[in-house]
Amino acid sequence: MSEIGKINTLEVVRETDNGFYLDGQNLGEILMPRKFITEEVRSQGWADVFVYTDSEDRLVATTETPLVKVGEFAFLNVVAVTRFGAFLDWGLPKNLLVPFREQRANMVEGRSYLVYVFLDLKTNRIAATAKIDKYLDNTPPEYKIGEEVDLLIAEETDLGYKAIINSEHWGILYKNQLYRTIRTGDKMKGYVNKVREDEKIDLLLEKPGYEKVDAISQKILDELKQNRGFMAVTDNTSPDMIKALFSISKKNFKKAIGSLYKNQMITFDSDGIRLVK
Repeated sequence: MSEIGKINTLEVVRETDNGFYLDGQNLGEILMPRKFITEEVRSQGWADVFVYTDSEDRLVATTETPLVKVGEFAFLNVVAVTRFGAFLDWGLPKNLLVPFREQRANMVEGRSYLVYVFLDLKTNRIAATAKIDKYLDNTPPEYKIGEEVDLLIAEETDLGYKAIINSEHWGILYKNQLYRTIRTGDKMKGYVNKVREDEKIDLLLEKPGYEKVDAISQKILDELKQNRGFMAVTDNTSPDMIKALFSISKKNFKKAIGSLYKNQMITFDSDGIRLVK
């Protein structure tokens, strides 16, 4: 089944002066304008395309990839505000509309906002909303501790940063557990640290438990190699210095150097650690 607002693999049905018509299955034939036709598409007889409606509400297929698809969240820039609402740049020629009723506060041209992209089933038009809470936490979180997830950093709070997990749930990264700089709008991998009884989700940017030591150990080895095999860091080095040097917690640093020492990859000097040649 073909979907509006998603990437679809569609077969070429026929060619006209305007371009290729593709078999949109349940959506009928869909025009892919001639400017998107390549020799590869012509020879293979199919194309991976994004389907949306043009300015005249006709279904069109493009090989261009938007910044966000239906069912996803993104920070997008407002390029115009009209009597219909705010229009966002989402990487396609036709800008994405946020109707006034879908704005939490009046959007301002030139600013970026966190939105959710949805399909209006009555009109088949793709639109966006800033009222995102209704699209999150609608299913029970079934994450395992240590599970890797996709994060979109949504908002800074007194505790840390709220993040959207896998486009499905809210989670939080606590400031006292962050060992590198993050910003609102960043996309990154993270890990589930805890799912609370109230279904709130605690996150980490480092994998919890001993499984993460290998990656951290490699980082320490890389730093040692760049510093001629020696670094003036010990068990007594301050947590702030460890964070500045390796972007990790002191607890994880101690685990990592213990593992490296056990594997005879480093030695301990009175004033630091040394790479075994």
